[in-house]
Amino acid sequence: MHLIIRATGAGAGMLSHLLAKNPNNLYDRTEKEARVRIVFTASSEEVTEAVIYVTPDPVELVKGDSQAHNDITQYINDREFVTSSLFCTYIRAALGTALNGKPKEAYVHWVKEPLQLELSFGPVASNLPDHTVEELFGALGYEVSLERGDAEYTFALKARSSARYIRLKGEQTLQTALQQLFVLIPALDDYKHYYISDDEVDKIRRYGAGWLEQHPQRALILKRTLRFAGAIRQYEEMAAKELREAGGSPGAPADIPVLEESSPGGSAEPPGIQEAPKVRLNELRYEAIARTVGELDAKASIVDFGSGEGKLSARLSSVPGVREIRAVEPSAASQLRAMERFAKLEGRPGAVVPEPVTGSLFYFDESLRGRDVMILCEVIEHIDEHRLDRVMDTIFSQYGPKTLIVTTPNKDYNTVYGMEQEEIRHGDHRFEWGREAFSAWCSRWTGAFPYTAEINGIGEGSAEYGYPTQMAVFTRGEQL
Repeated sequence: MHLIIRATGAGAGMLSHLLAKNPNNLYDRTEKEARVRIVFTASSEEVTEAVIYVTPDPVELVKGDSQAHNDITQYINDREFVTSSLFCTYIRAALGTALNGKPKEAYVHWVKEPLQLELSFGPVASNLPDHTVEELFGALGYEVSLERGDAEYTFALKARSSARYIRLKGEQTLQTALQQLFVLIPALDDYKHYYISDDEVDKIRRYGAGWLEQHPQRALILKRTLRFAGAIRQYEEMAAKELREAGGSPGAPADIPVLEESSPGGSAEPPGIQEAPKVRLNELRYEAIARTVGELDAKASIVDFGSGEGKLSARLSSVPGVREIRAVEPSAASQLRAMERFAKLEGRPGAVVPEPVTGSLFYFDESLRGRDVMILCEVIEHIDEHRLDRVMDTIFSQYGPKTLIVTTPNKDYNTVYGMEQEEIRHGDHRFEWGREAFSAWCSRWTGAFPYTAEINGIGEGSAEYGYPTQMAVFTRGEQL
């Protein structure tokens, strides 16, 4: 993870003074168990360039995390490499003088002087499409260029990396430029590694002063930096109060939807949508699956694969005719939350309490054979496409459910969300299929096994692009 700051033209030589760093010396410190280094690769009155490079300790990243031992993500994640809120935390002390605009007295007047700057940073792991990233920085007057590396695999997966390197060019004061980065880098990454408190709201107010209020993507920035409705509301109240004290008239608060709680068994909704639907897509999926199960003749025993925090299993517990639900999930952390949800169902009239099962589609479980219904709700897209055949073959040939229900995103519909062709809805999706590809995939399995498939859509439909979610219901023939 790195940030390169390059100043050219008039005042370029002031960059080192504003950063309070000697260009002839290597800055090498340890901040929060990460090694932070700053080196000047150019230093003259015409061109000055500083490279900030951070190397975190991967072991320290999971120390003290009470959830770390419960989940495989302590071993498989990108936090060690990507430019994120962690990166901003590591470099804050090193750039404190420039961020606060307090260099030595002789250089104070340069704090408010715009410089010709070029800012390069990355890699950035963001689920935002390229055009939204360009809008975030373009609205601030920067010329934006994005670079993706080639991704070479020995099997068919993808040809381009999902990580991006971002380069900005424009005229701006160093202090404002850094403050903008400290707000927008976490917004790009959409993950905060620390608790969002009142201090975070105050920080966004300070760093966003003079530019955030007028930003056309302000609602999106607040949603991804403050995350919670209460924190966003607090920010809006502070902004309105400051406007009143300044003698202005506050505008209407931004209509910012509350972030949907995500679960391993369901995908997050696409970014960049300014108006939240009245009913969330996850709820529509659960409703459609519950309705489908309710209409089946055989539904006494259900297996919910990739059940996550147990929301769907809990919904199915009240479907008449259901006698047993096995909620299969590999993540212990998600299972603990599911168990808390299931405990609330105990004693409720007519409700079946789901049984949590630690398991995975990659490990055969004899106890799951011959069930009435098996469900994969927003699961297959989280599996590498080249490994999916083995999973499906096991389901059809070994488990042999009477009904298999599969839901997955419809890639065609991503255009409605303003997403680019290569973008996917969730960072953990390994692929997404359009309607034609999904239909062909279903036909492959009905041709190989005695099942028929009916495909339907879920969500608000589009005449041209179909529905946001596609659902296949596989029904086993009598001959099996």
